[in-house]
Amino acid sequence: MAAFAVSGAGAQQPSGKVLVAYFSHSGNTREVARQIAGVSGGVLFDIVPVTPYPSDYRTVVDQAKKEIEAGARPALKSRVEDMSQYDVIFIGSPCWWATVAPPVATFLTSCDLAGKTVVPFMTHEGSGMGHSEADIRRLCPRSTVPDGLAVRGSAVRNSKNEVGRWVRARLKNGF
Repeated sequence: MAAFAVSGAGAQQPSGKVLVAYFSHSGNTREVARQIAGVSGGVLFDIVPVTPYPSDYRTVVDQAKKEIEAGARPALKSRVEDMSQYDVIFIGSPCWWATVAPPVATFLTSCDLAGKTVVPFMTHEGSGMGHSEADIRRLCPRSTVPDGLAVRGSAVRNSKNEVGRWVRARLKNGF
């Protein structure tokens, strides 16, 4: 569980750094990640697969379905240098077939997240969180995984206030 210290404003802040890691195919998840980092002071980390996904919607949907069904873990271009400095990891993904995108699953299973708070956020066009929270809990069995935030992709540009309230509430209440 993450340790917290009281800030001058009375809100609790993680005593270590916050990481905002995300995979974004269309840019929506990247925008929410930037909003979260802006409020939390977190460090952004873009989860990038070695082999990019196709830009054609139908093709990427078909590929994602096959990868998720097969439990694929695509190789990533980079990794976080020193995960030990982070107490809280906000983890973002588009909701693909009701779960996290395979590069996010790779990230979660390739890092030592034991004892950390892993906070999901998803972008979607109607599926909400799907079963991503339960899936992340299975991928990170030694982490605390609170309920996350779902943001409709078409509403991302207008979600800054909602995202800000959600992040501040998490930080104030210790997740």
